[in-house]
Amino acid sequence: MSADLQTMANAIRALSMDAVQAANSGHPGMPMGMADVATVLYTKYLKYDASAPKWPDRDRFVLSAGHGSMLAYSTLYLTGYASPTIENIRNFRQLHSPCAGHPENIELEGVESTTGPLGQGLAMAVGMALAERHLNAVFGDELVDHRTWVIAGDGCLMEGINHEAIGLAGHLGLGRLIVLWDDNRITIDGSTDLSTSEDIMARYAATGWHVESCDGHDFDDISRAIEAALKDNRPSLIACKTLIGKGAPNKQGTSATHGSPLGAEEIAAARAELGWNYPPFEIPADIQYAWRAAGKRGVSTREDWEKRLSTNYNAKEFMRRMNGELPQNCALQDYLASLIANPAKVATRKASEMVLEALTAAIPELVGGSADLTGSNNTKTRSTGPLTRDNYAGRYIYYGIREFGMAAAMNGMALHGGIIPYGGTFLVFSDYCRNAIRLSAIQQLRVVYVMTHDSIGLGEDGPTHQPVEHLLSLRAMPNLAVLRPCDAVETAECWDLALKNSNGPTLLALSRQNLPQLRDNASVNLSARGGYRLRSAVAARKVVLIATGSEVELAMQVADALEAAGQGADVISMPSWEYFGAQDAAYRADILPENALKVSIEAGVTLGWQRYTGLDGLNIGIDSFGASAPAEALYDHFGFSVDTIFEKIQAKLKA
Repeated sequence: MSADLQTMANAIRALSMDAVQAANSGHPGMPMGMADVATVLYTKYLKYDASAPKWPDRDRFVLSAGHGSMLAYSTLYLTGYASPTIENIRNFRQLHSPCAGHPENIELEGVESTTGPLGQGLAMAVGMALAERHLNAVFGDELVDHRTWVIAGDGCLMEGINHEAIGLAGHLGLGRLIVLWDDNRITIDGSTDLSTSEDIMARYAATGWHVESCDGHDFDDISRAIEAALKDNRPSLIACKTLIGKGAPNKQGTSATHGSPLGAEEIAAARAELGWNYPPFEIPADIQYAWRAAGKRGVSTREDWEKRLSTNYNAKEFMRRMNGELPQNCALQDYLASLIANPAKVATRKASEMVLEALTAAIPELVGGSADLTGSNNTKTRSTGPLTRDNYAGRYIYYGIREFGMAAAMNGMALHGGIIPYGGTFLVFSDYCRNAIRLSAIQQLRVVYVMTHDSIGLGEDGPTHQPVEHLLSLRAMPNLAVLRPCDAVETAECWDLALKNSNGPTLLALSRQNLPQLRDNASVNLSARGGYRLRSAVAARKVVLIATGSEVELAMQVADALEAAGQGADVISMPSWEYFGAQDAAYRADILPENALKVSIEAGVTLGWQRYTGLDGLNIGIDSFGASAPAEALYDHFGFSVDTIFEKIQAKLKA
């Protein structure tokens, strides 16, 4: 290379400070501080080919400190990825520019994950490293042999999810994971001394990690620390001692460089300090050449891998999984036929386990787990043996009491490819997972959340464990499909929808209590409609009952009472608002006709149901927290009884 490493690193600094200045918004400090570390990584250690960003056996790089997104955009541009272009970088943080304020996986192929919520990038990287080890155990070194690298900041290591993520990584011995910590001792408020005094290195060592430190501005010392990490079979944390905003002579080392443009005067001073005598967004040919050569380092490695793939007897199966294609025979139809022949009165959490027995036997990329609630979530099957540090080929992960870490790890596995992750906890604990669920939706990931104990029906554990506002709040999240099935048939149909939903996550809300099988036909996936007429009125229709999950059985009983009174009642099972909303207007109008009283019945808050019942409809729900008692007593106490609902309907009809 004709340009030295220092000049190459300064190209990152120049692009970063110029882009933030042009946008008048952004975070120049981290990219300027970590430019030297990134230069060593991209020119010497990272296995990648800029011309093939989706090469399956590439190393994964996660910028967990996503606010420093210009570090990612600079390295992608400099190494020769097709996108971003220099024009994209000029338009950093502008509408429709792929160079968003924080890196987004759906905008740029070279961005492995959307980051920004601190700590989640590192936690997703744990999932990526886990996916690599699992697929390596299945397909061997010939096809799967790569590492996962992370650049993380102080905030990533302070967030609570960091405790969950590194504990899991250490326990599973994920030695292919290397975290480069931007140890600059600065946060937005100022010095880290203001808020923390913990020994981070000791904390990581205590969880089973290898720890190193280096001078983050000494290229040889950076390489020494990375070499030590490569030789160790534990996950590694390298504390890179850096100066935030390195190169800005009057602001470096202070929080002034963290989240604001440097300003024209300081940028001029930085240019002089760095010896960077070029206009904004201009990269001299020799420096560009050196970076592009780095971007081509992996070409021959990729070509060798492709040759091995072409002769590997597992090639077709490997690429099927990596491409996210389901097997042709998922065994679902045979299972549904058995349900129709032998109806099952079971809790929908048990119904989920039953269908998973069939699905996990037929779909080997299904990898499950639970946050210490395996026996309650019913997420383990005979096909999913434990995944451990001694057996990465296993397909069931014991996450421990780490709901947030579990959700983020599942995002990482889905991002890596080759795995369809699902994991369980109680619905009320979706609050612990929530920001990771949101990132599942933003990143358009096929992740399945198995959330059981979905209402007051869980009984005696009381209001701390009884979700009431959760269904509505989760339905409010864009691109998250919330499915609440009423019986074993709908549960199987909802799993079918979840597996076919390759552009977003699915959350299954499942009952603790047993429910009768209400469906006697499964030739068509009616749950795919979101809402459908489970029962038609016999007498002249006066009422349309709309219910979900465990309350569909109650709606059927209320319909019996109404029919006995000469009032015709349809029963609509509505497992999914999202799927129902996607139906055409004519279908929705047929299911919810104008000339009938519409009544929603769901053991949760009533907010939101007015969109289906109208303001003149009737909403049966719980607009308070629950209570501790047996389920039957709770349903009666909160008005979920045939007599109570019947009387309310009569009063509404008279009014």
